[in-house]
Amino acid sequence: MKYMMFVCTDTEPDTDKAAEPDIEVWVSDNDARGRRLEGSALAPTSAATTVRVRDGSLLVSDGPFTETKEVIVGYDLLECADLDEAIEVARAHPMARAGRLELRPLADLND
Repeated sequence: MKYMMFVCTDTEPDTDKAAEPDIEVWVSDNDARGRRLEGSALAPTSAATTVRVRDGSLLVSDGPFTETKEVIVGYDLLECADLDEAIEVARAHPMARAGRLELRPLADLND
């Protein structure tokens, strides 16, 4: 099953002083196991462009659509046996402590 994992900042990161996991090790391990299909950091929100159509008119604005302190800073596309495995993969990601990770299964549009 494929999951999109959104990597987000958080206003309340973990306060544990233990060393965070190394992102390069996490990427290498999950790439080698075939659980991480692709992933990337995103440019800052200042580089974002929001596109909307309202009453037939195109509205384009700079920056994110909503004002928020938490932002999506990256993503990983995972392939896992089930949600439990996806949770274990996310749990080991450094941003599980410094931010938050949202796991969302890809929709089966054939249903």
